[in-house]
Amino acid sequence: MSIATGTDPQSPALHAADSHDLIRVHGARENNLKNVHVEIPKRRLTVFTGVSGSGKSSLVFDTIAAESQRLINETYSAFIQGFMPTLARPEVDVLDGLTTAIIVDQQPMGTSPRSTVGTATDAGALLRILFSRLAKPYIGSQKAFAFNVASAEATGTLVVNGKKIEKGFSVVGGMCLRCEGMGTVSDIDPTQLYDDSKSLADGAITIPGWKADGWVVQSFTESGFLDPHKPIRDYTGEELHDFLHRDPVKVKVKGINTTYEGLLARVQKSFLSKDKETLQPHIRAFVDRAVTFSVCPACHGTRLSETARSSKIKGISIADACAMQISDLAAWIRALDEPSVVTLLTVLGETLDSFVEIGLGYLSLDRSSGTLSGGEAQRTKMIRHLGSALTDVTYVFDEPTIGLHPHDIQRMNDLLLRLRDKGNTVLVVEHKPETIVIADHVVDLGPMAGAAGGEVVFEGTVEGLRAGGTLTGRHLDDRASVKPSVRKPSDVLEVRGADTHNLRDVDVDIPLGVLTVVTGVAGSGKSSLIHGSVAGWDGVVTVDQGPIKGSRRSNPATYTGLLDPIRKAFAKANGVKPALFSANSEGACPTCKGAGVIYTDLAIMAGVATPCEECEGKRFQASVLEYRLGGRDISEVFAMSVIEAEEFFRSGEARTSPSSSSRGYPVAAHAVLGRLADVGLGYLSLGQPLTTLSGGERQRLKLATNMAGTGSVYILDEPTSGLHLADVEQLLGLLDRLVDSGKSVIVVEHHQAVMAHADWIIDLGPGAGHDGGKVVFEGTPADLVAARSTLTGEHLADYVGA
Repeated sequence: MSIATGTDPQSPALHAADSHDLIRVHGARENNLKNVHVEIPKRRLTVFTGVSGSGKSSLVFDTIAAESQRLINETYSAFIQGFMPTLARPEVDVLDGLTTAIIVDQQPMGTSPRSTVGTATDAGALLRILFSRLAKPYIGSQKAFAFNVASAEATGTLVVNGKKIEKGFSVVGGMCLRCEGMGTVSDIDPTQLYDDSKSLADGAITIPGWKADGWVVQSFTESGFLDPHKPIRDYTGEELHDFLHRDPVKVKVKGINTTYEGLLARVQKSFLSKDKETLQPHIRAFVDRAVTFSVCPACHGTRLSETARSSKIKGISIADACAMQISDLAAWIRALDEPSVVTLLTVLGETLDSFVEIGLGYLSLDRSSGTLSGGEAQRTKMIRHLGSALTDVTYVFDEPTIGLHPHDIQRMNDLLLRLRDKGNTVLVVEHKPETIVIADHVVDLGPMAGAAGGEVVFEGTVEGLRAGGTLTGRHLDDRASVKPSVRKPSDVLEVRGADTHNLRDVDVDIPLGVLTVVTGVAGSGKSSLIHGSVAGWDGVVTVDQGPIKGSRRSNPATYTGLLDPIRKAFAKANGVKPALFSANSEGACPTCKGAGVIYTDLAIMAGVATPCEECEGKRFQASVLEYRLGGRDISEVFAMSVIEAEEFFRSGEARTSPSSSSRGYPVAAHAVLGRLADVGLGYLSLGQPLTTLSGGERQRLKLATNMAGTGSVYILDEPTSGLHLADVEQLLGLLDRLVDSGKSVIVVEHHQAVMAHADWIIDLGPGAGHDGGKVVFEGTPADLVAARSTLTGEHLADYVGA
């Protein structure tokens, strides 16, 4: 017998396990995808491009990532799956080669006031453990430093098999009891709740919706504690206490048992326990008027009890540590030399260093997570993955460069490449050319958006994209030029002594009647200056990046107010009630309740939505569909695109309705449709659910809605977010039209094309956090390019080729 040596020439060149190097997607039909076929190389960086609404997110998130998560969930037992979100299998024929998907998206990290950067990452928990081990005097376990845990003691008798056992427990928590760990306290101004010159029967309570003959007010008038015909100013001290502060007590109102409690507690439960952003506009205005928020006087905004703040490490309390800029906190942690907790110090130090490395070193651990921008939230979610030893997983990113200054984009690119080089598959949905050009593989979707998109128009290398002739390829190397002349301001908006967050007593004059761009590196103080000192003034309209509130019943027609003139036009033309033409009111199909589909709950498995057989998905009763306007029924109008509807209400039969009194409604509808077309949403259908819109589409929908306001100053927070390269030019035209119509436009933006197009630039910096907070440049774009005195100036000069 002989033993082979060296390399066997007959051995296969490739092991069978190494042949699975592609993610294959065949026949994807999710949302607007049109039977898409694509093969994505593993362990490479693939960038997905295309105009907003072309199907990028449908392919990457709703198909590839969603199926990966669904398959992972199916590995758990049915019992565990009962506690997990149910996911449906995407509409796709073949989907194989998948690996575990880790999604790093831009969804808000949570709007809970108790959520901070520290609690949303591991850093806060690690810091609490550190203080519980080293801080002097010793006050207890890590719970003693947690602002979400209150101190409590209890004793009682437990009966087990007839035997009584005395039990007791105590918990030492770090919560400030005055503010319950919120850091702020709210006070209600009673004068905004009632008119003391009137009696309850005469409508003394001025809270929106609380009418004198309503059930809530009747609980006061029929309680027996108050005289309903006596003016409130004439109440005795006891009556006023019963009216405002009485503890809950059972009473009978018109023979029905109910609970009576003081007005202030009732308002607290009815309005202040809810997220203010979810309230209707008139209710939100009432809350803003009646409630004042101030820093808790007991904990001074730290959220922590005096006991928790008294225990320190080398003179630093946990409140001091959480308030530090993370880059400074990382340096402090590295300076601690404690062999007993060396492992903890190493892990905590690496976590904090990851913040600095990813460009978030200017944050603090006590920063509320609800105040983070979309880009900051996404990068915060990346923290736990940077040092991970996992390989051969799929990382999915949703525009990771949003909110990043050109100076910071290179750092983000390095992180994406580092994840790839560890042997991971990196999928990125992106519009910025700086990130597109580093891709190993590019998938371009289009050719346009909505129904005109959903196809792969190019797949290959960046060089092939440039030569491919697609919309993305043609605009990849676009470069704007500085305007040869700029508008002259009509006035200035004076900001004096601005000191929100890291601003350093900033004085600046913001010109009015022109397009002003406020820029600077991430964390330099842009949002603090504009949202902290300008937003909220009379006549100022703010269009931010906050998510749109809406269910699957909401659509562009309901959100923009377009539905109201449409259904009134139908009602006048046919002599019936407007409520018949709302799928959420009397005209709704009784079988599907106006949803158009029937949802079947399958417990641990994903629910199934099937078109309603009664209305065939049209959402309305058959009798309602007999009424027509301009030859179309209401379901056909909902199926129109914005462009089609604009033509229908501009020159179609809808404008020549036989009822003269209804002719104003098509005009009102056409005005709303015109604004939607102006912001580049002409391809959307009027009845498309808001839940299916992309991030860029949602922000432009908010912009179109706010353009109808009476404000004279518009603040736009990074309006290029989610915009394709080809759409930026249309956005600039829209901004010009706003300014030319007499409005003042202030844009917080990093995109160099918007900077070059500005009439005036305010640049903050020079760095982030405590290294920023100053105005480092004020002037025209041409002056900024010529000076090259700031980071923004250097990048803008390179962009315009100066």
